[in-house]
Amino acid sequence: MGHHGMRNTARVKTYGDALLEYENHPESKYADATGKICSKQTVGLLYRRHVSIDGIKYIGKESNSLEDVESGLIHDYRNVYTDYPDERRAEWQTNILPALEKPPLVILVRVFEGKLSRRALIDLRAGRSRPHFENQVTIKEILQREGFL
Repeated sequence: MGHHGMRNTARVKTYGDALLEYENHPESKYADATGKICSKQTVGLLYRRHVSIDGIKYIGKESNSLEDVESGLIHDYRNVYTDYPDERRAEWQTNILPALEKPPLVILVRVFEGKLSRRALIDLRAGRSRPHFENQVTIKEILQREGFL
């Protein structure tokens, strides 16, 4: 009988097995003295890892099965992951639009020459229009390249 059992039987993990594994399990919430994520070989004083929030995403309760996706029981994460976007917190509203409003219009017209007209920039900044997602990505890339974002 192997570590996982035989073909028609599964080996049940004992409390002793769980304790032995716990002794050497990696601690993802902590970092070593150099700031690297802890592994099984990490020794010494551990420090809390710093967390920075990149954004807030509302997801459905179906996401309780994400661990099944990671373990390979479910092959496509889209079967368990439902995204409910909040337009008030979308990246366009929170990051890109404020970055479009920072520089003077004359500079934006020069930066977006051949991509967006002066009228389109005015409408975007005033909130009268909103580009498709692909165009939002292009606008974001240009703003980042020019140092506005």
